[in-house]
Amino acid sequence: MSKVSVIIPTYNRSGLLCSAIISVLNQTFQDFEIIVVDDCSRDNTPDVVRKLNNKKIKYIRNKTNKGEAVARNTGIMNSDSEYIAFLDDDDEWLPEKLTLQVDLLKNSSLRVGVVYTGYIEVDLTSQKILKKRHPSKKGDIYKFLLIKNYVGIPSTVMVRRVCFDRIGLFDKMIPYPTDYDLWIRISKEFHFEYIEKPLVKYHIHKNSISANAETRIRGIELMLERYSKAFSSHRNAYSQYHIRLGVLYCCNGNTKNGRKYFLRAMRIYPVAIRAFFFLLLSFLGTNNFRRLQNFIKRF
Repeated sequence: MSKVSVIIPTYNRSGLLCSAIISVLNQTFQDFEIIVVDDCSRDNTPDVVRKLNNKKIKYIRNKTNKGEAVARNTGIMNSDSEYIAFLDDDDEWLPEKLTLQVDLLKNSSLRVGVVYTGYIEVDLTSQKILKKRHPSKKGDIYKFLLIKNYVGIPSTVMVRRVCFDRIGLFDKMIPYPTDYDLWIRISKEFHFEYIEKPLVKYHIHKNSISANAETRIRGIELMLERYSKAFSSHRNAYSQYHIRLGVLYCCNGNTKNGRKYFLRAMRIYPVAIRAFFFLLLSFLGTNNFRRLQNFIKRF
């Protein structure tokens, strides 16, 4: 039995998957298994895994496309390790990641269920470093997670198996952000630790799940429905979720729904200047809203 099971869900990213797997094979810590869950890809993903020809790799293929949450859950259910680590098929790990996380978990109280790390945002096309993200919250972080997702991306996270035994798996009903929902549920029962050093390359590109506006809208609406009472205890943060939805709707061409969420944000937190600003922008039309939103994001 391996110490760590590395779960890599993948769908139609054969060109990126190989680099992700190799970044695991190159870890300084080698007591692991890799479980690649192919969510019914239509490209040459099976060939990529086959050519790597490594006994550490277990390949599972879904007969139909079931989504990110189900793919991760399939990996967890087919693993037998004490620790579970996640890697998205378009990200890469730096060589020390598993060593540092295993050491920290091994030397921590059993109350600590999760260790996450810093990460580097990298433009996939140019390989330019866009930003370095450093973690800041540890211990009992449940109240912080009701404000925003301080843990970040799944590729930074290692979880004790006992966490899944206690709180369950990823919720397939939430398409985005399915990981954020899991972090909130785990934080009710376990503490979190972090390694400040960036140990993951998080690639930014237009084909990521987080770039899909409709998926993000549906997911955030479900999160607001599920955690509305908990989120509402932090009025400013609760207002920001509504602003985010309003922006997504406007960028996706539905300014009517966008304005609805901006007005809700202002009712929740009357001094939400961003909500008022975006409400005014929404009357300029979708194309102008998108251009100005992109300008704001850059600067």
